[in-house]
Amino acid sequence: GMSEAVPVLKTDRLVLRGFRREDFESFAQIWGDPRVTRHISGAVSSRADSWTRFLRLAGCWPILGYGYWAVEDTATGALAGMAGFADFKREIGADIAGLPEAGWVFAPAFHGRGYATEAMRAALNWADATLNAARSCCLIHPDNAASINVAEKLGYGGRSEAPFAGATTLVFYRETPAAA
Repeated sequence: GMSEAVPVLKTDRLVLRGFRREDFESFAQIWGDPRVTRHISGAVSSRADSWTRFLRLAGCWPILGYGYWAVEDTATGALAGMAGFADFKREIGADIAGLPEAGWVFAPAFHGRGYATEAMRAALNWADATLNAARSCCLIHPDNAASINVAEKLGYGGRSEAPFAGATTLVFYRETPAAA
């Protein structure tokens, strides 16, 4: 319901927690970096657009019961990025309606070190135990080799192409493992 608290998840190097107002400056820096947005929107986000995105990711939790976590680097306390699930009501040529859509975005300083995989493994363990969803999906730009690699490591397969926002996106699915 509306009081849905964001669960705190811990891994070897990371803490996944709810967004706080003081995360916004780091968040805006991440979304203002062309290395981050190259394969997402293709354009850096203004502060206003970053604020809208910040509220949207945080707002998933009370409405949907899932959402994105702020991913904090335990060693430094820095906002390394964000990871989790959303429903963006995308108009896309694939049947993803109602499926939690996984996603992850990290600051360039944290690229190439396995942080996205580590964060999403924790997020998926939580989702598998909690969400009662038969499967989830993720959308990745065809040129984003690093994220495709992460998706495949996490068990996302069934790769297909779909038209999206005037271009082509790859759609991947992951079946939720049956409860033991």
